[in-house]
Amino acid sequence: MSRPLSFVPPACARARALATSRGDFAAIEALPAGEPLGTALLLPGFTGSKEDFNSLLQPLSAAGYRVVAVDGRGQYESAPPPAPEGYSQAELAADVLAQADALGVPVHLLGHSFGGHVARAAVLRDARPFRTFTMMSSGPAEISQGERERAKLLIDALAVMSMQQVWEAMSDMAPMEETPVDGADLHRRWMSTDPAQLVAAAGLLVAEPDRVDELAALRAVLPVHVVSGDEDGIWPPVLLDDMARRLGARRTVVPDAGHSPNTDRPAETAAALASFWRDHP
Repeated sequence: MSRPLSFVPPACARARALATSRGDFAAIEALPAGEPLGTALLLPGFTGSKEDFNSLLQPLSAAGYRVVAVDGRGQYESAPPPAPEGYSQAELAADVLAQADALGVPVHLLGHSFGGHVARAAVLRDARPFRTFTMMSSGPAEISQGERERAKLLIDALAVMSMQQVWEAMSDMAPMEETPVDGADLHRRWMSTDPAQLVAAAGLLVAEPDRVDELAALRAVLPVHVVSGDEDGIWPPVLLDDMARRLGARRTVVPDAGHSPNTDRPAETAAALASFWRDHP
């Protein structure tokens, strides 16, 4: 489970609703002191939320960027769709396009883990709203074998157990590690997430096809950045090295970081993102 360093946004940021043509999405927006150099839209991963990016907001806004992190449909504080079909990848991609349109300018798009696959589906549908695209700890296709087995266990569990029961079972199997975040915050986020969203996202993660060649076809109009930690059991870094090569993309490996370099090494991660964005103003 993703563990943000804090659920409280930094002083440069505020919680807001991002109103779009497809409804409102819970967001956290950080603004620079002066005129923004650009706007970035950040999408969280599986079991995550917009708070996963809190530790990036101050350094990115200090670098001159307006940054908006959102909860996807059914994640934490964003409302679920009227029907489960709203969790299809095509519908989630349409949400991202609506979010970019609501921000009013071509945006630097970043997707972490599952959010990277959703973001990729959006740019493949229409790349015009995006200045750049960063896939953070997000691989070319489905998750690793061990992670597929864990995702299927979660799908099966949520079919017969409540969110509270699943939370207790997960806590028994893997007791909460020492973290700056109060366990009550993580529990509240888990309980506020729509279980149908978790089931749908897990299903997409175990079945995602390799769409790297499709994305590579856009390289003339959309610069791509592949970012990860130097250790990751979900998509091994060597797999992301090869994906970056196929894409002709910039590749950043953040030292001493795992699946969430945004929380493991936020200063180094923010510096790499800002450097990439500055090269594509």
